[in-house]
Order: sequence, then C-alpha cells, then structure tokens
Amino acid sequence: MTKIKTFFRRLFAGSFKRMFMHINTIHKETGKNRFIMFFDMIWCIFRYSIGYLDYRVFGFANIKGKNRRTFMNMNDNLLISKKLNDRTYFTIFDNKALFDENFSEYIGREFINLEKCDADALRKFCEGKETVFAKAINEFGGKGISKEVITPDTDFDELYKKLYDNKQFLIEETIIQHPEMSRLSPSSINTIRMVTVLHEGKVNFMYALVRMSNGENCVDNICSGGMYVSIGDDGVIRKPAFCDATGLYYDAHPYTKTVFNGFEIPMFKEAVEMCKKAALVEQRVGYIGWDVAITPERPVLVEGNTLPSYDMCQNYGHIDNKTGVKPKFESFLGKNFFKK
Repeated sequence: MTKIKTFFRRLFAGSFKRMFMHINTIHKETGKNRFIMFFDMIWCIFRYSIGYLDYRVFGFANIKGKNRRTFMNMNDNLLISKKLNDRTYFTIFDNKALFDENFSEYIGREFINLEKCDADALRKFCEGKETVFAKAINEFGGKGISKEVITPDTDFDELYKKLYDNKQFLIEETIIQHPEMSRLSPSSINTIRMVTVLHEGKVNFMYALVRMSNGENCVDNICSGGMYVSIGDDGVIRKPAFCDATGLYYDAHPYTKTVFNGFEIPMFKEAVEMCKKAALVEQRVGYIGWDVAITPERPVLVEGNTLPSYDMCQNYGHIDNKTGVKPKFESFLGKNFFKK
C-alpha cells in the first residue's frame, strides 16, 4: 500500500510536460529511446521511489539492475532525519541567530541580533568594517541575505529600520574567503556542504561537495544560479561541476576559467574535523548538513541543515562505478536501518 501511495504521489507531483521535457533532454544526451525511457521512469517511480527529476540527476538511463538500489531516495533521506533527529531541537538550526549563538566556537566571526539591540549597537558593531551581511533568520536557499556597504556617511538609524523591517535581524561580520577558494568564484563565499551522521555516540563524515556562485551573485546557492561539484575524501575535486540552471557540466568555471579536476580544497581535513566536533554540540540532532567556509586562517561554519539533500551527492557526473551513497550510510548505520 505504501509503495502504491508513493507511486501516485511521485507520478502526479510534477507535470507530464516537464517529464517529457526531461525525457527529450536525456534522449539528446544519451540517444536512448524516448518510448522505452518513459516506461522506465514509471517503473522507477514504483520500484525505487525515484521521480523523473532524480531519474535524470542520477543518470538512471545508464544505470540498471542492482546498482539502482544503491541510490538513496527522498523517503530514505526523510527516514534518516526522522530516526536520528529530534524535531524539538530543529529551531537551533532553522533560526540563524540561534545557530550562531549555539555554535559560536566554530563561527569564527562577530555577529549581533537586531531583535536584542538598537541602532547605536549596530553602529558600534559596524565600526571599522567596510561591509557586513544581513540575514533573515528563518529563510533558506540564499533568500533574505544582503551585503551592506558601510561608509562614513552611513545613517545607522535608517539602516537599522530597513533591516528590521525586512526581518534581517542577524548581522554578521563579512567572511574573508581563502584566496584559493576565490579562484573558483570571487563574487561569493563558496561553501562546502559537509554531511555528518551521529549514531550510537559516534560521528561519521559521509561526503562533501562545494557550491560556488555563477561569478556575479553574492550567494552560492544552487537555486540562485550557482553550480556544485563533489569533493573526494582527500579534499581534491576530480569531477566536472554541474549547473542546474543550464543542465550542463563544466570542466572549468565559465566566469573564472578555473579548472575543477585536480583543484585541492585548502584545510579540508581541518574542516572535516571541525564538523565532527560540531556534531557533538547538540546530540539530539544527529543528521546534519554543514555549510563550511574556508578563511585564510581556518574553516568556519556558515549554517547547519537538518535535512541534507540526497540528490546532489548522487549526481551521475560525480559518482563512481554507477553507485549511489546508500551503501555508505548502511555501512555506518547498519543494513537494517532503512527497513520500516
């Protein structure tokens, strides 16, 4: 019954127009028969709970048989969060101001909350700073973030009112990015998504990928036109980056021309260790996707997510041996973890 419900939910979650658009795109990329692919997509919805969007991202047109079972789907991702995360404590991660307060040891920058201070406090905070970042505390995907330029003529009463009215209560010192990371894209902080799992008192690092802006935006979020690429366990990129906006893979960044294959993330090992330590701060939330920035001195936390995405880490252009991440999760959580 559950599979049938999932089948119809996935089938009608999107539109047939978009489904056939993806079929045509895959046909152009692979030469696979459209008719066969349509029925294969329907089969994958029922058999693997994989919708047509994941079908394309995971490269299922080129993956058959038992390898398809190695891919974690949306239901698996939700199950991990349900079993390892106590929703009562989600607000610590969902509220950016609370996140900075609880993980201040790993934030590595000054911050204030406009809900707890006045315009004069904002003025004092901005002294000696050329820019600050203002954030809406409950938004995600890069929404509600602005870069504010501070000059001798800045009217802090006016700035305070503008930010407060926009509900951009969290004001942070601007992160200075490591020059090597700026080679990827200089217009944003190119954050590394690092996923950790805390299970039975032990923390395990699962995977990492780096996100970067298109070279013009001040945020690196995928939904804002950015791109992403997986990082090896040794901190080295060996794959092309993928851009959702264009649906294309890039061997080099189209703006900076930096080649991805062979690019080494600075202080990657230190970043992994930082995330593993941060995972122990609130142990009632055990499945976290950390957004990490690399500064010239150290890696720092940007934010934490209680439901890390399951699709980007299984992008067909980034995986090896046509295998998804589910076996890696099972090796740490146990073979029976995903059984209802």
